[in-house]
Amino acid sequence: MAGNWETQRDRVWSGQPVAEAVLTQWLADILAECTAAQTFAETLLDSCAVRLRDIIDHIDTDEYNTINRFVEAGWIELNAGVFVNPDGNFPPLIRGTAGQTIHVRVESVEQFAKIYGLTSPIEGKAHGPARLIRAFDGAHTCFAAYERNGHEGFGIPDVDDADIRSARLHLQTFRSRRRQFDRIEDGLEYTEALVDSAVAAIGKHWACSLWLKSEVEYWMLRCAAGRMQKARQDKVGIGWANIDHHTYDGSRRHFRHTIRIFEKLGYERREMLYAGELSGWGSQVLEQPTTGSTIFADVDLAPDELQVDFAQASLPELSKTYRAGTVSALHGESILEAGLNHIAGLYDQQKLRLQLHDLGFGMMSPFSDTSLLYQELTLGDWVAVDPARVDALEAIGNLGTEEAERIRTSGAILTHFENIQRNEGYKGFNKPGIDRVLRKLDPRAYHEATLSAEAAR
Repeated sequence: MAGNWETQRDRVWSGQPVAEAVLTQWLADILAECTAAQTFAETLLDSCAVRLRDIIDHIDTDEYNTINRFVEAGWIELNAGVFVNPDGNFPPLIRGTAGQTIHVRVESVEQFAKIYGLTSPIEGKAHGPARLIRAFDGAHTCFAAYERNGHEGFGIPDVDDADIRSARLHLQTFRSRRRQFDRIEDGLEYTEALVDSAVAAIGKHWACSLWLKSEVEYWMLRCAAGRMQKARQDKVGIGWANIDHHTYDGSRRHFRHTIRIFEKLGYERREMLYAGELSGWGSQVLEQPTTGSTIFADVDLAPDELQVDFAQASLPELSKTYRAGTVSALHGESILEAGLNHIAGLYDQQKLRLQLHDLGFGMMSPFSDTSLLYQELTLGDWVAVDPARVDALEAIGNLGTEEAERIRTSGAILTHFENIQRNEGYKGFNKPGIDRVLRKLDPRAYHEATLSAEAAR
């Protein structure tokens, strides 16, 4: 996948209505037989707008009729006894021998067990790559809470205490890593060395899980809506179990190095969006198949850069920066001091929007609103900008006098939280919609006046 960039170009995904219908009906039948699980599903929606369907990690079943139903709907046998749907976001189906269990993804099984008063033993060591606890029992199916921290399989691995200690140390290293450097090259080399060390010690999948945990924590320091939503999801025991994607901005000069670091964490290049001819951007979408994580990495593209593997090519500087380049110049690289631009969580979009409104968080107008995909961002969070960075951009003509003075004295919006709903397992993105919102989010355009207009819509 990584080398065949032309097949990734503006890749088109489609909805999987048959697969979704089968999963939805099957899950509804199961919930009708398990009052506790039905109550849990209703609590998720009412308390934090999360759909149970979006946090199913995997399904174990010994029922051949169930397996056949899913196979007829598009699941294929990837490995012996492991069935996946390659065309959409659907949980894997595992052929087992001991009944049927739906494993619900949670950030911490200990937190989940405490909230729901579970007394079953927790399987797996604390801080290990996977843990689970039996949660709710139905007539023919039980529900378990499953904590996945980079585990490649579906059971509970036997892990040495020394490896767990190593993982905990690498998490602390990621959390406390230096992010500001005089030379960006030095920062990327330092960061890459930390990743190399973690991957060598505990493997790329476990290292990736720890990396993401620290990245989301750093993002939440600035994103008020993210902190609020995390607290709400902690109260129902799932934490950040429903993240759809993480978004990074990068400068052209350092984009290739950034992608290389992600690939060392197990990410594979999935698709590339070219929009240089629109508002000057391109996005490399990467997916980590074991963790299920997706990264949306943005960079400036010129209108004529339509035949370039921008994730691997050395990109020359442009005479004028577009949004991603301007953000990186003002705040730093997302992989360094700026942190994630936003994370997107999977929700019932209407419920989340109403809940956030009641909590005082406004939303921008949606940039995707179709039967398959809905996306909208919070209005965003202001941060201070080093005046010297503003001076440098103004000096080379990338900021006008009024724009520069506004950002110099008031700062700029850096972080957002995204409300996303995917239907029929749709995995794609909406390039025209993204283009519209990126035009708005350019720091030269997104200021008090536009913010007020968005809030008043």
